[in-house]
Amino acid sequence: MTEPVADAEQSDQAHLSKQTHTELRELAARYPQSRSALLPMLHLVQSAQGYVTTEGIEVCADVLGLTAAEVASVATFYTMYKRRPVGDYHVGVCTNTLCAIMGGDAIFDRLKDHLDVGNDETTPDGKVTLEHVECNAACDYAPVVMVNWEFFDNQTPESAVELVEALRSGTQVRATRGARVCTWREAERVLAGFPDGRANEGPAAGPASLAGLKLARERGWEAPNGNGVPTRRPRTAVEAAEQADTHRAESETKVDESDAETKGGPDA
Repeated sequence: MTEPVADAEQSDQAHLSKQTHTELRELAARYPQSRSALLPMLHLVQSAQGYVTTEGIEVCADVLGLTAAEVASVATFYTMYKRRPVGDYHVGVCTNTLCAIMGGDAIFDRLKDHLDVGNDETTPDGKVTLEHVECNAACDYAPVVMVNWEFFDNQTPESAVELVEALRSGTQVRATRGARVCTWREAERVLAGFPDGRANEGPAAGPASLAGLKLARERGWEAPNGNGVPTRRPRTAVEAAEQADTHRAESETKVDESDAETKGGPDA
């Protein structure tokens, strides 16, 4: 199905409210250089209007002292900014290399058939916008689907269909690693910098992501020190004391060498 372009939709979109104008100026005031606020401001426009409208571009430009062309160039560069309406739930299927070979392509094809939409299109009920997206940095849980930027890990075509049907029916859905799923507009408001109190809901990382950290702790590994030499976390109090003594002796040696150089060397 084909959707109208943003300009054609503009007449049906409610104008930005006074509150949104006030919040746009508030965002601009958070930064030493106001133009740095453009990215969160565009998210706020999407929160208010469902996508980056022509009006939103012009208002952002006016608040920041930029041209509409400068704002539009940013809005069309980053894929998280949309130039036509998005449904209540933006469903992004990762089709990058690892997710694709683990089943991402099959998930995307199944959802297209099930929802009867193509890439970057919205279901007639306005509930779901489907899009294939680039890497979501969750390869350890491939294949991954995101709903309004919340992770749904280890998906299959069947589980993805169940997911979108739950969203369309109004069932409360919780991310695999994250909070309860809110609407697209609510998520965009959070990305704009207005917290909704859900930050601590659910785990932020799972066992697969933490496997390396677990192994490092078990083996006492740490990042290299300032000399590029790997250090090992002491496993006992005795090791800790010995390591502290070694570091102290190394520091004292460096101080003595520095004093000798300052005085012209040991034979001066």
